[in-house]
Amino acid sequence: MTISVRFAPSPTGRLHVGNIRLALVNWLFARKAGGSFLLRLDDTDDERSTPEFAEAIEADLSWLGLGWDRRARQSDRLQRYSEAAESLKAAGRLYPCYETADELGLKRKSLLARSLPPLYDRAALRLTAEDRARHEAEGRRPHWRFKLDHAPVAWTDLVRGPAHFEGAALSDPVLIREDGRPLYTLSSVVDDIDFAISHVIRGEDHVANTAVQIQLWQALGGTVPGFAHLPLLTDAGGQGLSKRLGSLSVSALRDEEGLEPMALLSLLARLGTADAIEPVRSLEALIAGFDMTRVSRATPKFDAEELKRLNARLLHEMPFAEAAPRMEALGFAGANERFWRTVRPNLGRFAEVAEWWQITHAPVTPAAPDPGFIAAAAALLPPEPWSEATWGVWVERIKAETGVKGKALFLPLRLALTGREHGPELKNLLPLIGRNRALARLSGTVA
Repeated sequence: MTISVRFAPSPTGRLHVGNIRLALVNWLFARKAGGSFLLRLDDTDDERSTPEFAEAIEADLSWLGLGWDRRARQSDRLQRYSEAAESLKAAGRLYPCYETADELGLKRKSLLARSLPPLYDRAALRLTAEDRARHEAEGRRPHWRFKLDHAPVAWTDLVRGPAHFEGAALSDPVLIREDGRPLYTLSSVVDDIDFAISHVIRGEDHVANTAVQIQLWQALGGTVPGFAHLPLLTDAGGQGLSKRLGSLSVSALRDEEGLEPMALLSLLARLGTADAIEPVRSLEALIAGFDMTRVSRATPKFDAEELKRLNARLLHEMPFAEAAPRMEALGFAGANERFWRTVRPNLGRFAEVAEWWQITHAPVTPAAPDPGFIAAAAALLPPEPWSEATWGVWVERIKAETGVKGKALFLPLRLALTGREHGPELKNLLPLIGRNRALARLSGTVA
């Protein structure tokens, strides 16, 4: 079988981490099998879909490295959906209904009040030609429902295992709105047939849709694909995610938090599996380690703090060859490997490189909580050339001369030299600062 999957977001908001998890699992599933990944924009909602959101979706996927082999927009395929609807009408599987939203609401309430499932009663199938003409004359326009077979529907889900629905327990779904627009149930199946999608991997909120859509695939003469329904991601507090509310959007993690794409992918690839969450440096390694059978039915929780820890670990392991062009792009063309190895253990975000470049190469306002001690230390500053051993030599001289040691020695020196209470090891940082700049700061001068 040729593996072909799709990620089908609606461009009605910013992608959040739950959307990206589904995109990633689809992408990894395809790449592991040497298959194809389709990006399909479900953009038929004229009121909420925008070109800006569509562009943002592509930008988010590109930033993450989740490239697509094919691309489609449902707004370009409306004629194809009309053709499919006409074929269903001709086969007697699509029938017009004239109830208003209020009338359907009353039917639903009545059924629920009697503890009955709110299934459509197929009243429209009993309308005569005269009834339909009367409704049309009143200005009513029909919506169109798909007539389900009241037969069992079953499949073996790649995540959930055996799934079974009784056809009689399902309600005939609306496929065409009163304004003639196709709904997701129809357009999605038509697309999956036309693009030869072999596996539909989506959220578990679509399980009931799948029971309906399997009959629709069959009615349209398509090959029913395989299915995998993943449990939906929640935030750390167990709340569901929403594009409309901007929950944990990818753009915010990138543009505001400054996080690494591989940190996000490393976390999302392992969430909801039995595998330990570890930083992974490349997409190739993610592909090699991917196994759909490892995905659990338990609800995974996305912890932003865990993402930040992964991000820091990736930076702490990042080789200079990877960091160098990024530092150059930030304007630090003189940043060498010694500088990178010195500062990277203290980075939580790559942009924090700028702080340590400033401290080692630009003026810093020193702090001297104990001027007398700092002055004594300055007088003992060794001559250049300096190396990593210089710090140890200097500290021993200070201890011998002043009797000060421990935190009372190290913290004032760090504050005087960097203006910070924490940072890289001073034995590595001191040679980068240089003697002239260090002496000026110890003397209380901005240097």
